[in-house]
Amino acid sequence: MSPTIARPEHSHFRWTVCALLFFATTINYVDRQVLSLLAKTLEVQIGWTANQYGSITSAFAAAYGIGLLGAGRLLDKFGTRLGFAIAVAVWSAAAMMHAAATTAFTFGMARVLLGFGESANFPACIKTVAEWFPKRQRGLATGIFNCGSNIGAVLTILVVPWMAEKFGWQSAFLATGALGFVWLAVWMMLYKRVDLHPKVSVEELALIQSDPPDKVESVTWRRVFPKRETWAFAMGKFFTDPVWWFYLFWLPKYLQDTYHLPLASSNILHDIRLPMLIVYTASDVGSVGGGWLSGGLINRGWSINAARKTAMLICALCALPVLYAPYVGNMWVLVAILSLAMAAHQGWSANLFTTTSDMFPRVAVGSVVGIGAAMGALGNALMLKAAGLIVTWTNSYFLLFMFAGSAYLVALGIIHSLSPRLEQAKLD
Repeated sequence: MSPTIARPEHSHFRWTVCALLFFATTINYVDRQVLSLLAKTLEVQIGWTANQYGSITSAFAAAYGIGLLGAGRLLDKFGTRLGFAIAVAVWSAAAMMHAAATTAFTFGMARVLLGFGESANFPACIKTVAEWFPKRQRGLATGIFNCGSNIGAVLTILVVPWMAEKFGWQSAFLATGALGFVWLAVWMMLYKRVDLHPKVSVEELALIQSDPPDKVESVTWRRVFPKRETWAFAMGKFFTDPVWWFYLFWLPKYLQDTYHLPLASSNILHDIRLPMLIVYTASDVGSVGGGWLSGGLINRGWSINAARKTAMLICALCALPVLYAPYVGNMWVLVAILSLAMAAHQGWSANLFTTTSDMFPRVAVGSVVGIGAAMGALGNALMLKAAGLIVTWTNSYFLLFMFAGSAYLVALGIIHSLSPRLEQAKLD
């Protein structure tokens, strides 16, 4: 703590930082969600096939994964302020570039650049939470910023169909891309390192730094890559991230294909917007609730290991009913099943992300998240390409829903086998 900094008597500025992360994640998901809502419209206007759409989304996932391989290490080395700012500028410009695309190939090129830029969001957010929150509050903080993915999807659902109908589909990409530059200006004005921030009181700084200090000063990739704890997180991401991305990129198209819903109409009850609003609103509850549940168990005296894994098991069990989705004839029953499954995923995700700061010191978190998220992106690329092929060859989503319902229990079994106690990895 620098004696030259004039500090307030009391503060809760860490929650302002959490809000910035929430809005960054919201914008991140707005930019990536626009394409999924317009997929059916662009299928007609551009003329691409289900297989080409799978290739476009898979290219985004592949670029996202490649970007993650470097994003975590760069954030660990240079800090979140500048690294995050560059990433947001890149992905916002790429989002606006979609408006100039006219073929499946040019859409794919814009998605690749978007994927590179967006790859830094979650490593930056998780690293910032590790720097600004004590361990007992990280689950809740992660759940709050992760909730931005659902809010971003909801905002996209409310605004994009109307904007596309009124001003053309290009306007949706231009307007949503511009949001990132607004956030960037606010980030650069407000964000500083926690121990140098003049809006952080002595009391709040003591709370943030109340955990035992890390035993290492720097961590190279080669030190975390072979660790079982790294791969516990990475395999959790590999098996479960693709489920969320399947929902993100294919659910609107599935509902439109199955129930013949228009993109927008004069009555929200008769188009794609209301079902999508319901499932993403339910996801918000899961995101915050999952982080709150593990934090509450820890406050009741449970070990971190028992609390995190119990919360993740509950989420995995709540995802199982989606196995029945291909057999559902009533759209609203399907919406209820998907709402539970997507809420479960977000609760799972909040706890899975938090395990990185349970198992590693702060200086290693960005690299571990980057490695794990890259594995998740590999799973996403495989899933999205497979989705395009499966829908093209079978004209059915059966196999995709079977994977979506069972992936979490498989992932939890792997995580427990690799890290039975969620203990700190030995890096020395």
